[in-house]
Amino acid sequence: MGRIRRGGYMIESWIGDHEPKHVHIYRDGRLIAKVEVPSLLILSGHMNRRLRRILEELLEEGRI
Repeated sequence: MGRIRRGGYMIESWIGDHEPKHVHIYRDGRLIAKVEVPSLLILSGHMNRRLRRILEELLEEGRI
């Protein structure tokens, strides 16, 4: 499991989680989205431009 805090979001991934590879994104303790990586396809919830930019940065850094 990995947790990253950035821009007011908690981005969480689980090594043994089901396919497709995805991250869970929380804000203020509430799940707001599940996003497939590296395609950034929204599996559930919603994502704004700011969150997309944060996820793109984390992908470039190799953190998710």
